[in-house]
Amino acid sequence: MFVQVFQGPVQDGADVVGLMDEWVRDLAPGAEGWLGSTGGVTDDGMLVALARFESEEAARRNSDRPEQGAWWERMAATFTAEPAFHDSTAVDADTYGDPDRAGFVQVMQGRTSDPDRSRELMAADPTDWQAFRPDILGTLSAYHGDGEWTMVIWFRSEAEARAAEQQEPPAELKALMDEMESLTVGERSFFDLRQPRMDTPG
Repeated sequence: MFVQVFQGPVQDGADVVGLMDEWVRDLAPGAEGWLGSTGGVTDDGMLVALARFESEEAARRNSDRPEQGAWWERMAATFTAEPAFHDSTAVDADTYGDPDRAGFVQVMQGRTSDPDRSRELMAADPTDWQAFRPDILGTLSAYHGDGEWTMVIWFRSEAEARAAEQQEPPAELKALMDEMESLTVGERSFFDLRQPRMDTPG
């Protein structure tokens, strides 16, 4: 799987949502290899979106379409600063429910001192995580740059997520979480999407 994350501050969230609707309606049918997208605008006006493709080649073919270029010009005009892009083929995904039914999505970004070990820790038995956090419908982690990563978490609702994050994890999971924390370099960023949109082919 290939993932592209793009993000940046926008003038008007409603305009962005309209352009996303237009892309799904008019351009998605011709986007070969597109697997789906998740995105939204935070309360302070930051657009964060993630597009999934079967391969990097499929994503490039989509980017090269004239209609895609014309659409992106209009999307780019909504940003108030230069948007950032993060591409990744080092992608890990776990699905516990139906992410398309998420009522709340959180995107986290940070940097790890050991990407390989971080991926191993994230691949720990998902049944344990599911039992501990039934509010989570799915996760996706994409590693890019020099140890940088983006993680998307789909929740049933924000209320359930906030309540569950106050729980003390079982000892085994806590050990994994503590080791993950020890590998973290610098501060992490959190983007809360309270009106997320999840789009898939068809």
